[in-house]
Amino acid sequence: MLENWILGFQAIMSPMPLLMMVVGVLAGIVIGALPGLTAVMGVAVLMPFTFSMDPLTGIMMMCGIYTSTIYAGSIPSILMKVPGTPSSAAAILDGYPMAQQGKGGQALNISLWSSFIGSLAGGILLAFTAPMLAAIAVKVGQAEFFMLAVFALTVIASLSEGALIKGLLSGALGLFIATVGMDALTGSARFTFGIPDLRAGLDFIPILIGLFGVSEAIAQFERHFIYKGGEKHKVGDFTIPKNIFKRLIPRWLYGTVIGFLIGVLPGTGGEVGSFVSYNENRRLSRHKETWGKGEPEGLASAEVAHNSAVPGTLAPTITLGIPGNSVAAIMIGVLTVQGLHPGPQLFEGEPQLVYGILWGFILVPFVVFIIGKLGIRAWGQILRIPARLLWPIILGICCIGAFSIRSSVFDMVVMLVAGIVGYLFNRVKIPTTPMVIGLLVGPLAEDGFRRATMLEGGSFEWIFHPAPLIMLILSILSLAASMLRSYRLHKERQTQKMKRHLVSAEEKSQRQEKGKPRQQEKSVRKNREQENFAQESKDVSSSEPPVLPDRDAFGLESVSVGDDDTHW
Repeated sequence: MLENWILGFQAIMSPMPLLMMVVGVLAGIVIGALPGLTAVMGVAVLMPFTFSMDPLTGIMMMCGIYTSTIYAGSIPSILMKVPGTPSSAAAILDGYPMAQQGKGGQALNISLWSSFIGSLAGGILLAFTAPMLAAIAVKVGQAEFFMLAVFALTVIASLSEGALIKGLLSGALGLFIATVGMDALTGSARFTFGIPDLRAGLDFIPILIGLFGVSEAIAQFERHFIYKGGEKHKVGDFTIPKNIFKRLIPRWLYGTVIGFLIGVLPGTGGEVGSFVSYNENRRLSRHKETWGKGEPEGLASAEVAHNSAVPGTLAPTITLGIPGNSVAAIMIGVLTVQGLHPGPQLFEGEPQLVYGILWGFILVPFVVFIIGKLGIRAWGQILRIPARLLWPIILGICCIGAFSIRSSVFDMVVMLVAGIVGYLFNRVKIPTTPMVIGLLVGPLAEDGFRRATMLEGGSFEWIFHPAPLIMLILSILSLAASMLRSYRLHKERQTQKMKRHLVSAEEKSQRQEKGKPRQQEKSVRKNREQENFAQESKDVSSSEPPVLPDRDAFGLESVSVGDDDTHW
């Protein structure tokens, strides 16, 4: 075992694997920072360049692209509220509010540290637990996948505390949208309304870009043209205070484990892991009321999970040859072109390659961290662009990203419609995050439920199997706890509202009591003035009329100058 680790380290420290690792990281940062360009797209486009390389060098390039794309996807999420990749959607919850508060630099630094810790810890866990975890993952059936999806859906209730009905409405809409298109089992069309483009379903990425990016662009245009002007936030300081850094350590540890374990399960990945980690860490927080309003712990919880899921997705790929997601499937293709087949035989026949890949997932986070530290201040300069120029550029990038997925104008229309829906939801205080969770988890829940029922011959007895039953109980407890907190939060708000009403009424009565002496003094003064005026009027009326002097006493004679006028 130790000899294999030494052979793998010697192989990975060769110049070409290290060089291609750096090239892959640089390419991945560019891909991840552009909304709509996913890790799958980046790996697929650049895969042909690996055909002329040796297997380890090609895999290291793919590994660099994959890891850095997941990290860079959070840059536009934090600064512009536009998810660079689907797994970075959870970073918007607290990352963008931090940028609005002038803490964009700190948010970028937290994201970088979370990505580094999650990727590094995930790589270490992959190295030591891959065979065991892959064997367990293969035994996970459709019933367990369905219950995992149900547990993920309970996040909706947690994120909607204080507005539970609105959150459930948003989540239900997301689940409905996920059913549009061809049925995966029967091949029949559902909710297509005779529109050919809907037969392929509504792609997740244009909806995601529209809900967050386009809706924010519309809101910024509204502020710029109707009100005082669009928002322009300061980048702020990039350092993380020591007291905040200490608070983040438990979130990093817990989120790493959650993200890695969910990443091991085929078909899940960082998209689900980030929201589950956010929800579970929020439960443990002592100040839940600040989450979603720019809480560093919330950003760290989401970021560390979807980065630790990256090595987890490759656990079944390396050990059993089962792709954990689309990127893993492409990496299998890279090895297959070289005449290699991932699985247990690869550990025996090519230990230098296998352990070199395991070393690569430990070294890549250091490369991402170094390049991220060198460029973090450059990312922050985006906020210095005037709003009147920034948001049209962002809207154009969103359109390009939505079009590039399937080269379809219809996807651009879907993005714009989703943007209008997101804008209207924000105006009426309906959260959009539950809709995203519904879109993500809906297909997983539907396929798991239907396949588990079919395997049982149409019976629902699979629900009472040990593993699904335990997961169902945990989901019910999670939902009950969220509803209880929502009820308590509602009661607290009602109590605070009553207190504010009582305080305002008391202040009003105090003002009235303070004003009574002044009113009495004014009325007394007014009465006195009226009495004085009446007395003066009485004196004038009772006095004799004045005696006018005789004109003869002054020697004046009357002179007639006309028929009507007499002058002295």
